[in-house]
Amino acid sequence: MKIVREISLLSVGNFEESSDWSIIRAEIRDAISLIAHPPGTSSFTINPIKHGNGVKPIKEACMIALRDRFGWRLETQINYATRSPGKVDATKVIDNYLFALEWETGNISSSHRAINKMVLGLLRGVFLGAALVLPSRKLYPYLTDRIGNYEELEPYFDV
Repeated sequence: MKIVREISLLSVGNFEESSDWSIIRAEIRDAISLIAHPPGTSSFTINPIKHGNGVKPIKEACMIALRDRFGWRLETQINYATRSPGKVDATKVIDNYLFALEWETGNISSSHRAINKMVLGLLRGVFLGAALVLPSRKLYPYLTDRIGNYEELEPYFDV
């Protein structure tokens, strides 16, 4: 699987220039590049029919790589609000902080919730940084119906 675009929505301080970010970014990129689909194959191939590919097997391959190769924790429960906003797909511990990664597997509303969850963690000082992985509009037709995607979320980036 390939990364089409990376953007930084918010950067405060010098984290973006740190070796911690360089390592995290490389681990995320490596985990994504290791995704084989369909499961059990050695490469990434999309079944080129509408809704012909589930997003959960694709996400799972990345999560397993993050956990097994790089020591990330999966499905991390974090209590930083009055009610838990839900588990974070993957986290990496850095100097008593967490870096959070969410992989979009739901509809566009789910994408907004994932961003809100990460922003709340940043505001509460629990997360040192966070990343959201989204499919592109080009991949969108071949995935689960109504999956959140980059182009649909992009108009809200300023918020």
